[in-house]
Amino acid sequence: MRNLLRAGIAVFGLLSAAAFLLSFSIARNLYIRSSPEPLLSYHFSLYLPDNRNSFFTGIIAGAERAAAEFNAVISVHSIAPEKHELEMALYTGIDGAVVCPYIDDDLARRQLDRLGSRQIPTVIISHNVPNDQPWPFIGSNNFDAGRRLGLAAARINEEPVGLAIVYSDKSPGIYGERELVEMGINSALGDRLVSPIAGFKTNLNPLDAEVLLAQLFRGDNFNTIIFTDANDTVAAAQALVDMNLVGRVQIIGFGGDPGVQEYIRKGVIACSMVIDPERIGYEAVRSLASLRLTGYTSTSIDTGIEIINAANLR
Repeated sequence: MRNLLRAGIAVFGLLSAAAFLLSFSIARNLYIRSSPEPLLSYHFSLYLPDNRNSFFTGIIAGAERAAAEFNAVISVHSIAPEKHELEMALYTGIDGAVVCPYIDDDLARRQLDRLGSRQIPTVIISHNVPNDQPWPFIGSNNFDAGRRLGLAAARINEEPVGLAIVYSDKSPGIYGERELVEMGINSALGDRLVSPIAGFKTNLNPLDAEVLLAQLFRGDNFNTIIFTDANDTVAAAQALVDMNLVGRVQIIGFGGDPGVQEYIRKGVIACSMVIDPERIGYEAVRSLASLRLTGYTSTSIDTGIEIINAANLR
């Protein structure tokens, strides 16, 4: 009798174990089937000017944030023609490229066409390159940027405006579309301009801006000067203080760096144009991911601009 009881208990145990294993297997299979497919992993390359100011650093930060979200990796390369890194992109096996084409438009167009011939998804940022079949563009509208700058100049001046704009190799996207910027300024100021807009340019050497600023501030031709680089903006503000000319010349700066904001609070800089570089980098990588996954993306994403002054500083 005891042997029979023991045998029954053993059989019951085996049946229970089998039922548990079968239930576990069914539950595991159901979980695997219901789990989302893992996202594909991509390698995208970012081609930027060698100048690593806060604007381009912000673009890289935004691109890396998007890459983490879309399970991609980002490598950063130089756009400088003499380094040939964009030319070599064809042979690196990348899944897509983000290009800031501050180089000559014809050269940029040839390189971008070569990427297209290899079916490598490409978006361009900051400076648009006209083409019969345009590439997706991420950045601010430079005509609108000029119009907003012109409206700002109108607000801070009661008298007619003598205007100079200082471009920079440190902000190649704006310099590359300077005609659009100046068209926007002219549309906003109209006959309030006492003379045609005077354009100047600084290079990557910080001392170059100091020489130019001394010439501009000592003359009587301009009562308003627009800067398109954050470093030049800070240098101009300091020069204005050193020359005791605060209030005689109005400065419209570029960027929202702490140094720029501090000079706005002190009344040395009237206002500043801010472009969000992190959004540009993020949207560029998001567009590449969309091109890889679906084959489609927006042809243009305007990341907008903001004019900051003492009244709206946070």
